[in-house]
Amino acid sequence: MADNANNGLNDQAAAVPPPIIATPPPPLPKETTRNVSSLPHLFSILLSLCLGLFLVDAVVSLVDDSLILLHGLHPLTAVRQIISSITALMALGVYGLIGLTPKVPKRLFLPIAFFNLAAVLAVIPFAIYCFDRLPLVDFGFSVCQVILGLILLRQAQGGVKFRWPLVSGARLGAGSFSWKNLSVFVLLNAFVLLPAVFAYLFLCSSLAVDHFSEGFMALHPGGLTVEARKYVRNDGKTIELFPMAHVADADFYQNISRSFPTNSIILIEGVTDDMNLLTNKLSYKRMAKSLGLTEQKQQFTPDRGQIVRADVDVSQFMPQTIACLNLAALVHSQGMTPANIQTLLAYSPTPEFEEVLFNDILTKRNQHLLEEIQSHLTQSDNIMVPWGVAHMPGTARAIQKLGFHLVEAHEYSLIRFLGHGTPDQPVKP
Repeated sequence: MADNANNGLNDQAAAVPPPIIATPPPPLPKETTRNVSSLPHLFSILLSLCLGLFLVDAVVSLVDDSLILLHGLHPLTAVRQIISSITALMALGVYGLIGLTPKVPKRLFLPIAFFNLAAVLAVIPFAIYCFDRLPLVDFGFSVCQVILGLILLRQAQGGVKFRWPLVSGARLGAGSFSWKNLSVFVLLNAFVLLPAVFAYLFLCSSLAVDHFSEGFMALHPGGLTVEARKYVRNDGKTIELFPMAHVADADFYQNISRSFPTNSIILIEGVTDDMNLLTNKLSYKRMAKSLGLTEQKQQFTPDRGQIVRADVDVSQFMPQTIACLNLAALVHSQGMTPANIQTLLAYSPTPEFEEVLFNDILTKRNQHLLEEIQSHLTQSDNIMVPWGVAHMPGTARAIQKLGFHLVEAHEYSLIRFLGHGTPDQPVKP
């Protein structure tokens, strides 16, 4: 009986199926898992560095501008330049990533990418019209950068906090590389951003030319023009100012020459060198040839009126100015050879060099020209002054103090771009 019972139990045990043991799935390759999980983390770190550098740059710039504006001190300027350069390169790299992948949140990083460009472009008009107030303008931009940085930090972290990473993975966009995203990015940059920047820079260049020449020169899409002005005094004496350039279209010099009255005195510009202080003769032939233009001293040969040289001699310049002229003449005559580049790098002007050069090249020569004008007014009723554009504003102010007033203006085409330009025409004063 016992044997039968045992046999029955054995039969029941044999009828029960063996338990199924779950087998875990094979693990993913370690390299694949690491790549999938590390890519968002890498983006998070990179974007956090970009935002962090932008904030550091903003704070350092604000402190530096404050010290400059309030105390005239520059202890952080060198450090600021380094940080700003790294920040700009980082922002440029992130801007490129915006075109490659939608993972970069555009709302956070487009403002960073565009801030430096916008600041540089916005400061140009201030540099033209109020250069002496640039420290105050820089301070204003630094304040704006700090405010923008804090706003972006608040958007990235849901408040003004400083948790690392500054940009978490949850803030990243979805998706990876997209041809559509890249195509739109390239098209917007090529046909919207770059043309807009070039148009703005051209506009600023036009404003700068008009402002610094006080209207004697103008930059148009078709080329460069100059405005000749006729001044008359109550006693009938006439002075005509003709803005000139060392290189220009050939017909410009011909048109100017034909406009001189036969009974006029023409006060010609041109520094003499009676003591042979210049080691190389100043020549603009290389520049004229490279630009497809003609040199003034070759084409400008007036055949009407009496020509009088009314410029100073090199011996009246300071030694610093003569050394600078010799260096400039060397480069003009020989080009940028390795030896000339080494000479340029070794040249070290004195702190007051800029003031000395400006006084010799412009102020001193303008004073001499005014003396020549006054002395020749007793000999002729018509004085023609074909001098460089830079001399025109000061000369115009000086002769107006002598009782002359503007009665007529005429516009001449100096250089035409691609064969186009403004035809010579009278201008209402």
